[in-house]
Amino acid sequence: TFLTMMHWSLKRQSSWVQLAGHQGNFHLSEGGEVLKLYSEGEAACLNLLMKDPLRPFVPQYYGLVTRGEHCYIRLEDLLSGLRRPVIMDCKMGVRTYHEEELIKARSKPVLRNDMYQKIIRVDPSALSAEEHAQKGVTKWRYLHWKDTTSSTSTLGFRIEGIMMEDGNIQRDFRNILTLAQVTEILLFFTRNQLNVIGSSLLFIHDHSNKASVWMIDFGKTVPLPDISDREDGYLLGLTSLIASLMLQE
Repeated sequence: TFLTMMHWSLKRQSSWVQLAGHQGNFHLSEGGEVLKLYSEGEAACLNLLMKDPLRPFVPQYYGLVTRGEHCYIRLEDLLSGLRRPVIMDCKMGVRTYHEEELIKARSKPVLRNDMYQKIIRVDPSALSAEEHAQKGVTKWRYLHWKDTTSSTSTLGFRIEGIMMEDGNIQRDFRNILTLAQVTEILLFFTRNQLNVIGSSLLFIHDHSNKASVWMIDFGKTVPLPDISDREDGYLLGLTSLIASLMLQE
């Protein structure tokens, strides 16, 4: 995730290399740029956003670079110049998977033990007796469960994780469902410094009173001819975030 990438950026050298070896999707270049494993859809979206009115809220996109057998997207390091930053990553929308993923998962169902184990660790009662016997669930079943058991389905966004100034990452926000609960987490994130919060996907502030808000992660983002067609709850998520911030005043 982007939060993990920022964790690598903060740690720099040896620490992030070990983390990067585990995931393999992100690297840092010698020039301080963040390299993200190439996605055709995300690269196309970033190209469009560089000429869009939303440009000030998107990390700078520097094009592509090849390293060995892999191609990477070159992105601005959003932590550059910040001192002991605190970061919150929010996943926007009322669902986090494409219809194409759903169709593929249903047409070629594959039981995944790793996803079964992820559900087990959070809520064993969410699984049926058949799923327990098979010790596996389909990807669609897992994605659907993840969205419907979080604030994604009710508020249009969910908190994916928070990184504190010491580099400690907290991800245990599965039971955060209501607006009041989200507000409590936002207060924890800001430490009651309400002037450092915005209303988008990635929130950053540090101890020198620098703050920023960024739209990030466009791997599943595509343009629509008319926003009334469907925007999968992004605007609902923004409205919920604004309502939560207003509760803090």
